[in-house]
Amino acid sequence: MPTPVGNLGDITLRAVEVLRGADAVACEDTRRTGALLSHLGIGRPLVRLDAHTMHRAAGVLEKYPRLAYVSDAGTPGLSDPGAELVAAAIAADVPVEVLPGATALVPALVLSGLPAGRFTYEGFLPRSGRERKERLAAIAARAETSVLYESPHRLHATLGDLAAACGETRPASVTRELSKRFEETRRGALAELVAWAAGGVRGEIVLTVGGRPPEEAAADAPDHAALAQAWAAEGLGARDIRERLMAAGLRKNDAYTLALQVTSS
Repeated sequence: MPTPVGNLGDITLRAVEVLRGADAVACEDTRRTGALLSHLGIGRPLVRLDAHTMHRAAGVLEKYPRLAYVSDAGTPGLSDPGAELVAAAIAADVPVEVLPGATALVPALVLSGLPAGRFTYEGFLPRSGRERKERLAAIAARAETSVLYESPHRLHATLGDLAAACGETRPASVTRELSKRFEETRRGALAELVAWAAGGVRGEIVLTVGGRPPEEAAADAPDHAALAQAWAAEGLGARDIRERLMAAGLRKNDAYTLALQVTSS
C-alpha cells in the first residue's frame, strides 16, 4: 500500500483504514514506518521485509494473514522488493490487494511538461557495465518519454551519460523533493541540466527525458532486419538478438518476432 513520498497529508483514508485493520505492517525501515504509524495514532507490530530479509516472506505471510506492506515512500513494488512479496503471496494462494495512492513518478512526469500520453518507466539504471549502456541506448532511441529514479550523488554523472547517449539538446527535467518544502522542478536541455547539477543537488530525484524527435529517428533509423540477420550469422541465439534489437530501439514484441524469424530460417 502507498505511503506519502513527503507530505504526510498525502496518506489516503483507505490506507489508514487498512493499516488499522492489519495484523502487522511489513516495511523496509521499521523506524521510518514506526514514525508514520505514530503520526497516525496506529499501533501495530512491525516486521522488516527488505532486500536482505525478503526470504522470510512466506513465514511472515503464514504468521500474519492480514499483512499490510509499505515501502519507505510511495507505492511499493516498483523500485523496491515489494514485487517479491506479491509473488510470494500469489504462490501461497494468499489474496493480494493493491491500494492506489502516492507515487513519485506520475507527478514528476506531469510536472516535466513533456508528452505523457505514452511513457516508459526505467526505475534506477544499473550503475555501470554493458546493461547500463544498453539501457541508455534504449532511452535515446525510443520515441516516448522516459522516467527514471536517481540518487542525488549520482545525478550529475547520469545526466552526463544521458546527454552523451541522447544528445545534449534533448529536453529533460529533474524533479526533487516532491511534496516537500523545497520541492523543485528544473527543465531544460540535457546539457543545461548537466551544468546545473555540477554544483550538487540534494533530495529524492525523479528524472524525465523526452523521446527521440521523429525527424532525428527517420534520418538514421537502424535497419533492424539487417542487424538481426548479421547477429544470427554470428551464431547469436534468439534471446540475445532480441535484447540487442530492443537496445537498438525496437519494441519488445517486434524484437521477439524478428529474432525468431532470423534464427528459425
